[in-house]
Amino acid sequence: MTLRYSDVTPERLYLSRRELMVGAALAVIGLDAGREAAAAPPAGAPLKATPNAAYRVADAPTKIEAATTYNNFYEFGTNKEDPARLAGSLKPRPWHVQVDGLCARPKTFDIEEILKLAPLEERIYALRCVEAWSMVIPWIGYPLAALLRQVEPRPGAKYVEFTTLKDPAQFPGQKPSVFGGSLDWPYTEGLRLDEALHPLTLLTVGMYGQVLPNQNGAPVRIVIPWKYGFKSAKSIVRIRLTDAEPKTAWNKQAPQEYGFYSNVNPTVDHPRWSQGTERRIGEFRRRQTLMFNGYADQVASLYAGMDLTKQY
Repeated sequence: MTLRYSDVTPERLYLSRRELMVGAALAVIGLDAGREAAAAPPAGAPLKATPNAAYRVADAPTKIEAATTYNNFYEFGTNKEDPARLAGSLKPRPWHVQVDGLCARPKTFDIEEILKLAPLEERIYALRCVEAWSMVIPWIGYPLAALLRQVEPRPGAKYVEFTTLKDPAQFPGQKPSVFGGSLDWPYTEGLRLDEALHPLTLLTVGMYGQVLPNQNGAPVRIVIPWKYGFKSAKSIVRIRLTDAEPKTAWNKQAPQEYGFYSNVNPTVDHPRWSQGTERRIGEFRRRQTLMFNGYADQVASLYAGMDLTKQY
């Protein structure tokens, strides 16, 4: 079996299921009323953070019930409801993140140390999925640059690679019987170093005033708001600085569909559907997709001179 990120919920199925079966319940809680709705997971431990008004979209946040029960996290399974249903198998404590590669001071950080490296702030970002749906979430974290400064990248470092935990006992979706070997575990993602150091790139440890739920990438993930959601690696155990472009999970699986950059770009369609519009979870209407997900003023300069229809 060869599974693609987009095969799980093709847009035509997503729209028909949502629009024909949702009814009034979607408007109220933003969930799929045509299926047996999973109860919202119990609230996690509270996590205090200072709201940052400079990083706040105007739209109201997606309801937490939707943001924690409709997820892409293939380590738990291919259905959107699988992560919330199966997330209890993940043990986010103890947890360590190895940061190494082309840096002067490689180090393995305990999650508690990561939490204390920089003041935690709340930023309200929209996260857009390649499947043409999006959510607005109050994330908690601090710029990834604060962590990278601790290890002092060497002059030759040009990229940053992120690796998710590989442990089929905790991630049932990594078992060969589930995916038939379709993804090359562990899940890897990457950024150019200047993208990783950009102040919008958030090392994320919480959401909605609490620690990250397991199904949302506990205990630590990144959030890159101007890129499609699969770039925001979850449950990270290693961050490696390198001089070569990392081989990323979905780019290895289907390079014709998922480029290394994966910037939100309404002019570059997925081979099987348009990316020109999107549908916010909890809304009926579709909206125009914005270049760089609305962050063009902040990040367009990173790609000056590049042909983003080819370097997608």
